Amino acid sequence: MGAKDRQKSILDWVNEQKHVEVEDIAQRFGVTTQTIRRDINKLCEQGVLRRRYGGVSLPASATVSPVENARIHHHATKQQMAQRVAMDIPEGATVSLGVGSTIELVAKALIHHQSLRILTNNLSVASALSGNSGIEVIVSGGQYRHNHHDVVGPEVTGFFSSFITDFGIISTGSMDPQHGLMDFDIREAEVSRAIISNTRSRLLVANHSKWTQSSHCKVASFKYVDRFYTDFISAGKQIGLPASLEIIECVGA
Repeated sequence: MGAKDRQKSILDWVNEQKHVEVEDIAQRFGVTTQTIRRDINKLCEQGVLRRRYGGVSLPASATVSPVENARIHHHATKQQMAQRVAMDIPEGATVSLGVGSTIELVAKALIHHQSLRILTNNLSVASALSGNSGIEVIVSGGQYRHNHHDVVGPEVTGFFSSFITDFGIISTGSMDPQHGLMDFDIREAEVSRAIISNTRSRLLVANHSKWTQSSHCKVASFKYVDRFYTDFISAGKQIGLPASLEIIECVGA
């Protein structure tokens, strides 16, 4: 595909999605991020797109609702957390990756590693890593969930229980100062418990909005987490968290 055709396709895609990340565009068209940035520069010079939160969006003249603007910003903070996690994963590691869109972003951030072994029940994770033959991906069987693009059930918990990985990375539906990590679906909670029970280093990736969510399926208390990656955390929320928990604030770091 020539540059002009690719730029037209990028413009069409952004008009559909409102905001697209540079890494996603490069992966979609099978070119380098440098090539995509040159395309974006051309489109921005024409005034049809603008750079925004690490990607590209419609120009300011296009109507963007406050809700859409918040969604874009929320996605950008999750990307920053994912990139910070990826920086802490060494080459040659074996990593368990759980459910959720945040974990998919962690997988995308890991794509530039040269040698990893990934265990997952998240088919979006497998898809995100499919372009790197140096990353071995082992996918669990189980019951497929169409809306989540993952598998759940006893096959998944048995799968993770068959290994001891170097790092287990999970997100969570909500966080509670007293009860710790919570989820909306008992099957998701079971997956996360299986991951943190069968890994050497337990990593949680969750932004501050999870403190305000409400879910009812218990996953684990914070004492079963080694590192907590978040955008920011207030001093009040830190009170009562275990002294052994390493808190890593990623946004602006």
